[in-house]
Amino acid sequence: MIIIKKNTIIWTSFIVVAIILSILVTAYYVGAFESKRSKLVISTTTSLFDTGLLDEIEDDFESRYPIDLYFISVGTGLAIENGIRGDADLILVHDPSRESTFLSDGYGVCRKIIAYNFFVIVGPEDDPAEIEGLSPLEALNSIFEAGRNESAKWVSRGDSSGTHSKEISLWTMAGFDSTELNDEEWYIEAGAGMGTTLGIANTYLAYTLADLGTFLAYYDFGEPAPGKISLEVLVDEGQELLNVYGAIAVNPITLEGLNFEGAINFIKYLISEEGQNLIKEYGQDEYGQSLFFPAVELLKENTDPTLVSWIEDYAFIDGEECPTEYQDDHPELYT
Repeated sequence: MIIIKKNTIIWTSFIVVAIILSILVTAYYVGAFESKRSKLVISTTTSLFDTGLLDEIEDDFESRYPIDLYFISVGTGLAIENGIRGDADLILVHDPSRESTFLSDGYGVCRKIIAYNFFVIVGPEDDPAEIEGLSPLEALNSIFEAGRNESAKWVSRGDSSGTHSKEISLWTMAGFDSTELNDEEWYIEAGAGMGTTLGIANTYLAYTLADLGTFLAYYDFGEPAPGKISLEVLVDEGQELLNVYGAIAVNPITLEGLNFEGAINFIKYLISEEGQNLIKEYGQDEYGQSLFFPAVELLKENTDPTLVSWIEDYAFIDGEECPTEYQDDHPELYT
């Protein structure tokens, strides 16, 4: 009996030691693997984030690269400020004019146009300003008149975002000063992201400008639910409503401590066949249409000359999506 108990103790001790060694070895290799993963901070416009597109991009990208993505969802104006401060390695934005300044001021390199869609003017189903079917500029004139007659309201993003910049440019093209419009009672400033702005417009039964992707993500499709909206798309055509998204790496020469290599890898992923297909297919199952459209093949192959000319007129800088002096020895992004 003493011999049996002794052998049992020996074998039990052996098994315990083996388990402990197994745990230690596993922990070592898991820790070693995790330590090799880097961190990439991306400051992004809310319209890309609110739709859920970036969640799918994150899952797919992180399965292919040893890089963990961290998104800061703000308007384009704040996204650019984050880049200027070095609080982000890369920005995803949609304001070509300010993107050009970001490059020329030395804060950004390797700009790449990744996607596009269109802005839409949405409003209540009864359309008190009667804008359905009008051009964008005609619609804004009708909303102005209806606002003055106290029969309609407009909700502005009012947050220096890319959508807000587009809205200001449209009002200017229609012959109005957006600063003076702020004094009108029917002109409401949300000072918030696209989703919140849509919610405010829905509450006031007001008109607003939205990118189509975010609108579809919040639309109730006839089934009212908390957080969903019932506004309708009333104006959705015209070159003036084009919306183009760009990715820009923050310049590692101007700012230190950035994950520039990770930023370039992320841009390469976004313009790859896998990244572009994910952008193209996102939303088709749930909304019956794409929320965003891939831009790389369109621009490279010129498959729709009219649309390409619109993008070139609106979003190119000095005739290029990224002038040579800002390509930072990465010509492979532009071939």
